[in-house]
Amino acid sequence: MKILIKNGLIVDPSQKIKKIMNLEINNGVISNLHIGKNINYEKFDEVIDAKGFIVAPGLVDIHVHLRDPGLKHKETIATGSRAAAAGGFTSIACMPNTSPANDKPKITKYIMDKSNKAGMVNIFPIGAITQGLNNLKLAKILENIKAGCVGISDDGFPVTNSKLLFNAMTIAKKNSFPVISHCEDCSFSEGGVANEGKFSRKYRLIGIPNISEELGIIKDIAVAEYTNAHLHVCHVSTLNSVKIIKEAKARGVIVTCEATPHHFSISEDDILNCDTNYKMNPPLRSMQDVKAIEKGLIEGVIDVIATDHAPHAESEKRMNFKNAPFGIIGLETALPLSLKLVHDKKISISKLISLMSTRPSEIINIPKGSLKKGLDADLVIFDMNKPVVVDKNKMHSKSKNTPFNGIKLKGKVIRTILKGKTVYSSN
Repeated sequence: MKILIKNGLIVDPSQKIKKIMNLEINNGVISNLHIGKNINYEKFDEVIDAKGFIVAPGLVDIHVHLRDPGLKHKETIATGSRAAAAGGFTSIACMPNTSPANDKPKITKYIMDKSNKAGMVNIFPIGAITQGLNNLKLAKILENIKAGCVGISDDGFPVTNSKLLFNAMTIAKKNSFPVISHCEDCSFSEGGVANEGKFSRKYRLIGIPNISEELGIIKDIAVAEYTNAHLHVCHVSTLNSVKIIKEAKARGVIVTCEATPHHFSISEDDILNCDTNYKMNPPLRSMQDVKAIEKGLIEGVIDVIATDHAPHAESEKRMNFKNAPFGIIGLETALPLSLKLVHDKKISISKLISLMSTRPSEIINIPKGSLKKGLDADLVIFDMNKPVVVDKNKMHSKSKNTPFNGIKLKGKVIRTILKGKTVYSSN
């Protein structure tokens, strides 16, 4: 099948392209990019007019919790895939903290089979570092990588045993895949439910201090530096975390990192009463930290925007702030929230696509995030100026736990295309 996407503003950082062009797809593969005006439309099975819209490589999220297997009351691979496609994502990497944890090829195969059946987005599993995420014994890391995992992580359960982390990083270095780390010193954060700051003091809640994240990053960077492995730090949320990573990069440590839209969009000051839709880990920090995350994105210290999409059932989030689970959904709000950086002239649209597509693909070593000829036609078409109002009841995720319900943003996904097939259309 031949498809023509005409008149769109092609934004592809991998080729340093930002130009109104035409894009041709042949049997699910990008076959041509050109400015030609004398087009023989009869040779195409479908013509899409993208005038006034951005045409970019499909977004890539390297931090998603799909909850399947085992926690399908929160999300399934099918509903998570639909949410991703509606958000403009064509590729996502899913964390291993399922039930059972993804610590063996059998679970990886289950995820990939379900992904293929859903057929909405590319799903790349991330394998566990330790068996059952229990911090006691290494999982079947190499077997899981060979089965299709693109990296390893004990996300949500930091590897506190430094020798285990060393052994995992040694394997990762030898086989060229990233160690994706939720950096946290749990001795400082134990029992905490919100940032150690104004909000926790007001409601007399146990706070999570910035140092809990920062010490975790320092330790993991030290092991990465010793092994020369690639460390990817998840959801950076504090000013000093950004400084620590910047200094490590300057001295040659192979470290990359991500920030979530919620950590550069809202702070602890925005928490309404004790609404648990504002409860996540790392917690919403101070405005000083929010500004530091934004600056880290602008300066290039932070490599990636990732959602940390963490769905929970409404009954779970209905509990009080102390007992409700950490996490919010993010796949369907990530693009408009992140576009605010462009609208506010903090970063360019090319920089944003790099943060949300090109760089994530490079970090997990997948052939995505580009519109180069010969690659799969995975792309997103969006209107960056279209006003939208977030409505959780219209979201495709099985869960609705978002703090952004009802807010006005700019940026709407018009169409998401996977291997030449439209998997989401706003119409």
